[in-house]
Amino acid sequence: MRKLVWNLALVGVLFSSAAQAGVTEQQVVEQYANIGHAVYSDALTTAKNLQQKIDALVAQPSVATLQQARDAWKQARVPYQQSEVFRFGNPVVDEWEGQLNAWPLDEGLIDYVDASHYHHEMGNEGATANIIANTSLKIGAETLDLRNLTPELLASLNELGGSEANVATGYHAIEFLLWGQDLNGSGPGAGNRPYTDYVPGKGCTGGNCERRAAYLKAAAALLVSDLAFMEQQWSATGKDNYRAQLLAQKPESAMTRMLFGMGSLALGELAGERMKVALEANSPEDEHDCFSDNTHYSHFYNAKGIENIYLGTYQRIDGTLVKGPALADLVAAKSAQTDAAVKTRFTSAMAALQKMVDTAETAQPPLKFDQMIGENNTQGQAIVRDAIAQLVALTRQIEAAAKVIGIDNLSPDTADHTF
Repeated sequence: MRKLVWNLALVGVLFSSAAQAGVTEQQVVEQYANIGHAVYSDALTTAKNLQQKIDALVAQPSVATLQQARDAWKQARVPYQQSEVFRFGNPVVDEWEGQLNAWPLDEGLIDYVDASHYHHEMGNEGATANIIANTSLKIGAETLDLRNLTPELLASLNELGGSEANVATGYHAIEFLLWGQDLNGSGPGAGNRPYTDYVPGKGCTGGNCERRAAYLKAAAALLVSDLAFMEQQWSATGKDNYRAQLLAQKPESAMTRMLFGMGSLALGELAGERMKVALEANSPEDEHDCFSDNTHYSHFYNAKGIENIYLGTYQRIDGTLVKGPALADLVAAKSAQTDAAVKTRFTSAMAALQKMVDTAETAQPPLKFDQMIGENNTQGQAIVRDAIAQLVALTRQIEAAAKVIGIDNLSPDTADHTF
């Protein structure tokens, strides 16, 4: 994973791009769609790479191939987390997103767990189903045939029995299958699944290694196909896709979706569901990337995705910078002071999340997010609280920017949190 260091020259260029002459609302919406296509294209590319590494792991399980698959999973999170700003306000994304990124999950649905460290949703019939160990499953009066672990079967098992904790697919199901449970609580260390969980025959640990491999391959195949669908929804070559529908709207409506997505991800989802909930409960179970201890990066890239939309920029995985007409241009044309205030808030928020990353990656000793939220970790809790506060302040400034360009009823989703 590359270290996150700000390129100050680039930041200066982006932040000094005061209103470009002649920038229209329609151009800003088109650039939003361009970023959507670029980020989903990168998510698809990295998911295909992850699939290849998973195939290599299954074909020849070893310490090296397991580590390569884990590295590919982390790399795949970089563009995907930046795509989540498109989720709120765009129904085609929000209705699709759960199959890829639902969490937290009751991992006993999928595979073996250490019962002494397993806290699952009360009353969840699927919490100990262990699909990998069983070829059939009885839920209520229905008996499900689990013999053939296909992508279609796995997708049908999401929210089994009506429980949102039953997550059978997506990044976090794959994460669990690569890392296993994190049994360390708020102490150091991530999951430590052995590569031998994928060794067929006598060397198999954990039992059912062939079925575990089949499950992992099916989950990866579904991830790729899901991302291929979404990449097409934002493609400029599609005639009847979501991009075409978005660009056919009045620009004011599309910009409301843009700003609503920014505010809702910053406030209700990132500050609320992904940080506040875990912090107040001191609960590693509520950590976003809880098996891999990759949460600090996921939070950073969520915020980076919000910033991308305001600035009209996105740095692709090959280093290419996608840049064009931006909300920042429209706001600056109406109020240079408001635009400057938004950019200042972005600087503060990204610095707070950069501190979270640095603390997790380079501090001595490093503190991962699950350690930061530990009950007695005042240093770590302060870092998380500051990030929450900065995101709340950023959201308020996004609302102010929306008003400047004529959007008075933004009301970002709070996810029922108060700040």
